[in-house]
Amino acid sequence: MRLVVVSAGLSVPSSTRLLADRLAAAVGRQTPVDTEVIELRELAVEIAHNFTNGFAGKGLAAAQDAVAGADGLIVVTPVFSASYSGLFKSFFDVLDKDALVGKPVLIGATGGTGRHSLVLEHALRPLFAYLRAVVVPTGVYAASEDWGADGLAARIERAAAELAALMPLAPRGAEDAVVPFAEQLAALQR
Repeated sequence: MRLVVVSAGLSVPSSTRLLADRLAAAVGRQTPVDTEVIELRELAVEIAHNFTNGFAGKGLAAAQDAVAGADGLIVVTPVFSASYSGLFKSFFDVLDKDALVGKPVLIGATGGTGRHSLVLEHALRPLFAYLRAVVVPTGVYAASEDWGADGLAARIERAAAELAALMPLAPRGAEDAVVPFAEQLAALQR
């Protein structure tokens, strides 16, 4: 199965990328996956050009294809002004409108304080619901004080298990996207 990780971290090293890597490793412990990581900071110029000229550059086109062909996504953004970063949102704005239909997505975010943890529920979950993705129940937020503390590892493992369970049910093409996936999900819940 193909797992694509989208990291919107801006610095090197990045706590956002660290969280993304830990989530991907946890999914890999649950099920065999081929993992591809997309660093959005490397695509920032191409994303901006796509808005102004309507064409995706080579790197952006490859990232769009990777996301569209994934069996599951992990998306992680730093928190800016109590929401996802503009670069993060811009990347999802330049995807095909049906690229995420029925696709399982694990949402994550990083920030300097635990006060921003609701970004998962008030910003990320609604964004991916709008894009018609299937967001796993457990999102993972990591504040500065969470690194090395009790609880973060358990949240990572729980979210990874949820994504791993949904990935085999992901639609394989546009014709599979909505009804068969909904039927499979209902069968899984029985």
